This record gives sequence, structure tokens and C-alpha cells, in this order.
Amino acid sequence: MLKAGLNSLVLLIPLALCYHTGMTSRRRLVFYVLLNVAVSACVVLSLLYIYDRYYRASLPVAVPPLKTPGAITQIGGALDIVSVVGAGVLENESVEIRNNGASQVNLTGWKLQSAEGRTYTFPGLTLLNSGVVNVHTGSGKDTVEDLYWGLSRPVWKSGQLAILMDAQDNVRALYRIP
Repeated sequence: MLKAGLNSLVLLIPLALCYHTGMTSRRRLVFYVLLNVAVSACVVLSLLYIYDRYYRASLPVAVPPLKTPGAITQIGGALDIVSVVGAGVLENESVEIRNNGASQVNLTGWKLQSAEGRTYTFPGLTLLNSGVVNVHTGSGKDTVEDLYWGLSRPVWKSGQLAILMDAQDNVRALYRIP
């Protein structure tokens, strides 16, 4: 009797695991596909949570104290930071500065500063009226229109301020990166 019960049990296990019946195999396939989707979604959501929790900057970046609090002095509105291109991507990251004034501006000793305090000091350069200069974060050869900071990591992030200061550390232009 016991032997007959074991034989029938042994016959039922392969039958339950067999995919030869049409409807049962479709149900199992759907079940395993849905199970795979659920497990994959849980893994992806867990990884996104861990990334957001531990690897992303969670604190806002503080703007360094400016030498001229309150009203920002500018040379008759002559210089503007027009844009920051490619923020966060070293190969594309650059800051475009334009002289909107009627006269040329000597940028020797001027500084471009990030909200984290990283500072680029301009070499001997005079920006003509309606002139534009791009300051690239990465390395390269300086030209009249393109200057290179020579850094190995990106500087700019969305929401930060780019600060242009003259040689006496007076703030001349601000630009919030979108």
C-alpha cells in the first residue's frame, strides 16, 4: 500500500512539472513572466533608491559670501555671463561671457568662480565690444575666443551660480545655471 502511494506520488511530481499540457504551460509562462517583471521592477527601484540616498548630492550648495552684498556692481552692464553649456559633462562644459558695452574691457586678473569656490583666473586678455569668450572646464590650447581651465572634473551643476569678478574681487555678473 505504501509502495503504491509512493509510486503515484512519483508519477504526479513529473506530471506537475511537465509543460506538455497547453493551458497549464501558458499559465505558468504568464506567471513566470509576471514574476520576472515584478522582481526586475523591485531591483531597479532598489538601485535607484540607493543611488539617490548615497551617491547624489542631497544638500544645496552654498554661495560663497560676495564682496559686495546687496546691489551687484557692474561696469555699466558691460559684461554678461550669457550661458553655461554642457553643465556636468567635462568635454562639453563651458561658460560664455559677452561684452555688451561700447568699449573694450581688460579681463587680466578677473575671476570666474563656481558656487563651490573653484576659481579660474583670466590671463592677459582684452575683450572687445560685442566680443565673446568661452571658458572651457577641460584641457586644451587657449585661443582668442576659447580659454581652457584644465580641470579633470566638471565644475558646473544645475541650480548653481556662476560668478564673474574683476581683479579687485568686485562681482560684475552672476548667472544661475538652469
